[in-house]
Amino acid sequence: MSHQSRARGLTVLLLVAFTLFAGVRAAAESLHVSPIRGASAILIEPTTGQVLHEQNPDLPRSPASIAKLMLELIVVERLQSGELRLDEPVRVSGTASRIGGSQAYLAQDEVFMLEDLMKAIVIASANDACAAIAEHIAGSCDGFVDLMNLRARQLGLENTYYRNVHGLDDEPGAGNLTTARDISTIARRLVALPHVLEWSQISEAPFRNGTFILRNTNKLLGRFPGMDGLKTGYTRKAGWCLCATAERNGLRLVSVVMGADSEKLRFAESARLLGSGFAQLRREVIAEAGTPFGAPVRVSGGHPESVQARPAETLAVVLTRGVQAPDVKLIPRAALRAPLAAGDTVGVYEVVTGTGEPVRVAAVAAVAVKRASIFQRFAGMLRPKRD
Repeated sequence: MSHQSRARGLTVLLLVAFTLFAGVRAAAESLHVSPIRGASAILIEPTTGQVLHEQNPDLPRSPASIAKLMLELIVVERLQSGELRLDEPVRVSGTASRIGGSQAYLAQDEVFMLEDLMKAIVIASANDACAAIAEHIAGSCDGFVDLMNLRARQLGLENTYYRNVHGLDDEPGAGNLTTARDISTIARRLVALPHVLEWSQISEAPFRNGTFILRNTNKLLGRFPGMDGLKTGYTRKAGWCLCATAERNGLRLVSVVMGADSEKLRFAESARLLGSGFAQLRREVIAEAGTPFGAPVRVSGGHPESVQARPAETLAVVLTRGVQAPDVKLIPRAALRAPLAAGDTVGVYEVVTGTGEPVRVAAVAAVAVKRASIFQRFAGMLRPKRD
């Protein structure tokens, strides 16, 4: 593909990302949620990161064990890249075995598979498992903290700073700092990756050959329909915190509640925040990714002279319940000329929501289009033009 073609494609992708963000905002403006009883809170739609409701979202707070989400993200991303394997052995150091708070009671020189330790973290919030994995990857917990802070900068989390890998912060100078908004940014990436949601929805799991049971700290599992994650947190400094996620009828939402006054309140307010979103919004798929949709797009100098388009990704909108799905318009790319490969961008599908803000998804060629020969072009000139 030429530099010019790549540039056009990047422009379309950036336009798609921006307008998807705007389109969900249009649906969210009518979302009504009474004040959350906590220091800060946020509700997002993770596909775009669109904020559906917020309350002091940029207030710096201790996240307690919700800090573990960054460790989880780094590990899962490295699993995706092949740098780590779920079945690789991790040896527990004396330092890791002595970490207090929530733990899996690891003993020095015990060896566990990486997957077992990740389950201990995601399900039971085990601090000792965090230390063991951090040392395995970076050589020390301090070295892994550097990785966490580097990843935070890469994600643009300007209000997040880590001092440890587990979230304990009741000792002077030991605490991590972040915000509800930054936590939601980490969470939206985690829910798009494999493994974490598989583990975070497990209520109980055997550990150390069944001699110990990991019990999930998220008490909304099995009680709030669609709940499948994500992370609890509590210290005296942080208060009661929860980053929760649930999916209903194809719509996933992520909530963060920080600094609630009690364990019961963090669960109740998280359920209320998520419930408000599900009660007032719906996700409607207008066109499936890869399925031909709309009228053919004319290709100058091509044989054939037009090509069927299809959405590069599923075209879906988040709408207030009771609002009818809007029509879709296919806008061809300017000066579209042959040849085209299957999958080349030929335009955008545009949906105008009730407030007038568009949602756009790239339209790509369903098949390749060759450059017409001189005889084919001449024959095309002789054919009657359609009105």
